[in-house]
Amino acid sequence: MNLAALGEENVRRWGEYVSLAFEGREWTNAEAQRAACRFAHALRRLGVDAGDRVVVLLPNCPEVHQAYAGILKAGAVIVPVVFLLSADEVRHILADSGAKVAVTAPAFADKLEGWTGTVILVGGEAPGTRAWEETLAREPDTFASVDRDDGELAVILYTSGTTGKPKGVALSHGNLAANARSAASLYELDRTQWGLSVLPLSHSYGLTLMNTSAILGLKGVLLRWFTPDLVLETIQRYRVQQMAGVPTMYLYLLNYPDADRYDTRTMRAWGSGAAPLPVEVVEPFEQKFGGRLLEGYGLTEAAPVVSAHRLSGVRKLGSVGQPIPGVEVRILDDDDRAVPAGELGEVGVRGPNVMLGYYRMPEETARTLRNGWLHTGDVGRLDADGYLFIVERKKDLIIRGGFNIYPREVEEVLYAHPAVAEAAVVGVRDPLMGEDVLAFVALKPGAGATAEALMAFCAQHLARYKCPKRVRFLDALPKNAVGKILRKELRVLGG
Repeated sequence: MNLAALGEENVRRWGEYVSLAFEGREWTNAEAQRAACRFAHALRRLGVDAGDRVVVLLPNCPEVHQAYAGILKAGAVIVPVVFLLSADEVRHILADSGAKVAVTAPAFADKLEGWTGTVILVGGEAPGTRAWEETLAREPDTFASVDRDDGELAVILYTSGTTGKPKGVALSHGNLAANARSAASLYELDRTQWGLSVLPLSHSYGLTLMNTSAILGLKGVLLRWFTPDLVLETIQRYRVQQMAGVPTMYLYLLNYPDADRYDTRTMRAWGSGAAPLPVEVVEPFEQKFGGRLLEGYGLTEAAPVVSAHRLSGVRKLGSVGQPIPGVEVRILDDDDRAVPAGELGEVGVRGPNVMLGYYRMPEETARTLRNGWLHTGDVGRLDADGYLFIVERKKDLIIRGGFNIYPREVEEVLYAHPAVAEAAVVGVRDPLMGEDVLAFVALKPGAGATAEALMAFCAQHLARYKCPKRVRFLDALPKNAVGKILRKELRVLGG
């Protein structure tokens, strides 16, 4: 099944209704489908065939929905890219994916400089590019979606890799449809009331929420990006009943000094994922804003939702809920054997949501997909009721505000600085972002560099959220007998 069928089924099942509000304008589901059809025709004229890749590098806006649906209708593959990434990272994704077309905004067009594919700009014009509005203007409003099998590639989502370069998670039409249908089966609210969409649609979490909304016939207010005042103002204006976010967003809201000015009594559910939710936040947040704050768990490789709390069910604080329908979770020992309830091990996931693999990375895929299980790299436990608790990360992953950061990616940039002899990056607890990036550096003999200079150097080559918040200098980094840097000791030094 082509994933585009979810949007087509939405119109057939629910008829035409206002499905999206964005910056003062409302869109119906049928209008969005017509725009998607026009984009599918435009892609055909640009030589995009089934299986070809199309990059979408945009902040949240209606054109993201329309581009995704049009790409799928044409049988092509969506490559969503977080607009915060640096030009180096974007160029790597363009090359690795082999994309033919990229859809972006004028503010980010410089990140595509030197690329020879076709660039379509939303909200502006520039030499050597095509304007979105003109590209779609003369195309037909209907398009017969290209048939795709469940196992064929639909989306490549790039995540930070242990090699220092983003790696593409290959998700099929079946992966994403199965995950969206499972998540939709847990929905308990009134579909005619507004929800709030603030997560990046380029993130796996935001992408699945979009698919789930199509299945359920929901209506959502879309924000370009998160700010506490705009979120609270939108909730009050539209009488919003539910929102999905990351813990950092909820911490910002809780600490926002003018929060009491807004009426949030219509809120019933706040979903939290992508990073650990501090338990101590839950009660004061619910007392202040109303509704239930419900934590879930997922990862891009699982398309992404693995477990969730149910709105009307038992909530166990510190847990990320129970596996969603169709998804199986086991806690595995080092030999991939299941351990008894209550014991710690690596979280393994199995189900139709599990990725095809890492794009063009067979060895990395084989390490992660073993013996029928997706090995998440997270350490956790299951209790007797099947609730999952994530205890710690097996890998050195840092999660800052819901975004993944691998230390080696930052270290390689630091090593590129002419004054740096050694560098290591660790995650340290941060009350607002969950974790933040601390870099330890030893300088070359006779060389000089300030912490501010190194942080500025990182900002030239990395997305800002990946850059160290602090840099500490040591004469030499601690190592074991074979010369491996001891991150555990650095974490102790970092506090």
